[in-house]
Amino acid sequence: MDMKELSSILQQNGIVGAGGAGFPTYAKLDERAETIILNCAECEPLLRLHRQLLEKYAKEIIDTFHMIGETVGAKEVIIGIKKAYTATIEAVKAVMGQVVLNSNSRKHKVELLTIIGEVEGHESAPSHSKTTKYEHVLPKLAIIEDDEEIEGLLILLNTVGGDVEAGLAIAEMIASLSIPTVSLVLGGGHSIGVPMAVSADYSFAVPSATMVIHPVRSNGMFIGVTQTYRNMEKIQDRITTFISEHSKASQKRLEELMLDTSQLVKDVGTMLEGKEAVKEGLIDEVGGIKEALAKLYEMIEKEC
Repeated sequence: MDMKELSSILQQNGIVGAGGAGFPTYAKLDERAETIILNCAECEPLLRLHRQLLEKYAKEIIDTFHMIGETVGAKEVIIGIKKAYTATIEAVKAVMGQVVLNSNSRKHKVELLTIIGEVEGHESAPSHSKTTKYEHVLPKLAIIEDDEEIEGLLILLNTVGGDVEAGLAIAEMIASLSIPTVSLVLGGGHSIGVPMAVSADYSFAVPSATMVIHPVRSNGMFIGVTQTYRNMEKIQDRITTFISEHSKASQKRLEELMLDTSQLVKDVGTMLEGKEAVKEGLIDEVGGIKEALAKLYEMIEKEC
């Protein structure tokens, strides 16, 4: 979406300021906004509309909010909600993959991190794509590390992969956390999703999960073929080194899987199902949410 389209939408829908003068929002729209704020901190005691709308339509509102932020070039987007609006806060956290599991009989406080769709890097994916934004995940992981009440982290993955730099940054952050971490691959943990899956202290994959391992790819014009190839080799080495250091798979075996030409029709590489990923040493165990949580609780209790 560009500024012209956004301005037209605001004008057609009659969006005006809330200051009482009814000044049209499209007329004061500016591309130079560094920060935009979604204010849900209702000041009147009987007002409930804003919190109820955000609770019921959290995904639609947050997706639109981020789209507007990208259109106006905002470096920061802030959602203001009163602490007392617990249901609204939980709805927003759920959309952003920020859920705390603390209703278990052992009273452990576990943070849930979901990595879905495409891992977005320095460029925004199309608005209709399901994405995980690294600029949201990295601060979240820092907050988790800083929060003394969080005892463990459960990572749920169903990703097609995405930006290499962003994926490795997330994987390195997970691997460096001081609390116990467990990952669970559901559906897919493809491409750069593999380093994120193995970055946890212990990893699971459901039987039907798949993990695609393939060489690094790049699109566009290459000015220096030799130099570009060497650079891509270095990037690939960074990925295979990280995976081999955080799993039982050797770097040599990973390269063999990456260069297999017998499995994928339109690509070079290997697709591993849950049991095969365990056999290759990428994943520790085949299991689901029950096994993943049980293992995480066990690891937490060992540290107590």
